[in-house]
Amino acid sequence: MLISRKELDALLRGAARAWLDEALAEAAHAAAHPGTDTGTPPWELRFASAGRHCGLEHADSVRALLLLEARAGLPAVTRLYERGTAAERRAVLLTLHRLDLGATALPLVEDALRTNDTRLVAAAVGPYAAAHLDAHAWRHAVLKCLFTEVPVEAVAELGRRARDDAELARMLRDFAAERTAAGRPVPAGLWVVLDLTAPAPAPTEES
Repeated sequence: MLISRKELDALLRGAARAWLDEALAEAAHAAAHPGTDTGTPPWELRFASAGRHCGLEHADSVRALLLLEARAGLPAVTRLYERGTAAERRAVLLTLHRLDLGATALPLVEDALRTNDTRLVAAAVGPYAAAHLDAHAWRHAVLKCLFTEVPVEAVAELGRRARDDAELARMLRDFAAERTAAGRPVPAGLWVVLDLTAPAPAPTEES
């Protein structure tokens, strides 16, 4: 879970907090003076080393703050994702919905959903995917979660997008039938999602 700058300030001490202050200042400078850095901007180097300086448990939140402070555009986000470790890629995915990117970063989500890395799959089905994946791709993202045993609770806005989705219901039943025929257990989350695909109840007239 991502935490705020205020929460980080309360948790970090000494050198770690000073490092974060410097990193965010570099990111803010980059946002205020776009295009002035030659080579890799300093804040992007900080992005990669966040876990080493602030602790692995805080790395996602630190990286998210750097992206936001730098007002990272698609080129920077794509660069950090493509060059990054799995942990760095996860941080990018977790922050996409808070950046002003529209649907332009969907290729990063689609790439993560092609992997079998459950950390990336879980991050890829967050609010950004809920807002921008089309129906076909979103259904397959839900199936990907079931296939890789990512809890369906990771899927943002699951109830809203699954409601009254007959095609998703068909895909879920087919998946369950395939698993049963192969003698494999059906993920419990499948039945949760299947229940959500039911049409919304018709409003009743008040007497």
